[in-house]
Amino acid sequence: MATERSQNWALVLGASSGFGAAAALELARSGFGIVGVHLDRRATLPAAAAVQSAIRETGREAMFFNGNAADPARRAAVVGACRGLPGIRVLFHSLAFGTLKPFIATEAAEAVRPADMDMTLDVMAHSLVYWVQDLIAAGCLKPGAKVFAMTSAGGHRAWPAYGAVSAAKAALEAHVRQLAVELGPHGISVNALQAGVTETPAARRIPKSADLFARALENNPGGRLTTPEDVARFLAAWSLCPSNWAAGNVVRIDGGEDLV
Repeated sequence: MATERSQNWALVLGASSGFGAAAALELARSGFGIVGVHLDRRATLPAAAAVQSAIRETGREAMFFNGNAADPARRAAVVGACRGLPGIRVLFHSLAFGTLKPFIATEAAEAVRPADMDMTLDVMAHSLVYWVQDLIAAGCLKPGAKVFAMTSAGGHRAWPAYGAVSAAKAALEAHVRQLAVELGPHGISVNALQAGVTETPAARRIPKSADLFARALENNPGGRLTTPEDVARFLAAWSLCPSNWAAGNVVRIDGGEDLV
């Protein structure tokens, strides 16, 4: 299918798999051109290529960048490319790269180190602030834009070896609240989306993930796990809403899982 020049663009951080890939495709179906940032090596590059191909099959443009989304030079390059677009209407932060080590371990080398903690919070939380800062400075986020960040119940619950990621999710939610207040006068809304337990490539790397999936499946009122598509459909619908008055929220997309 021939691509059309898009007037609405979404920037998806973590676009090659999981929530990011599903959101990129659903937003494309909803009329958005997609700027995608992903970090893939040779073995997983075909997945990123498949997402780009699927976006283009919807008739929308896909402009993907392979690199570390937390790297300032990579961020500058992507923001520079966004300057030539009509504007970024949606920024979706879905970066899932962090340390999965316990705080306390029998062997000191197996426990979280300061560098591990710093990296996890920088990638999964602080980078949201830096992306928003640079996009604002470049004039890419205009009134009416919406910013979304992926959080999880891990931001307020404990799980083996999940401490650094849990801290990052809690920090991310704090950043969402602060950005919502500071960007409100600019007509830009910021919200966090809390998915239920979802079997994504990142989630499978969590220690005892099979137990995590089984517990969620047993407890979820809907009788199933959350899927990336559940989140993507909600995100796309909210992105098309003309109102920007909902801001600073943590919105559960989990079938009621976090209530029980």
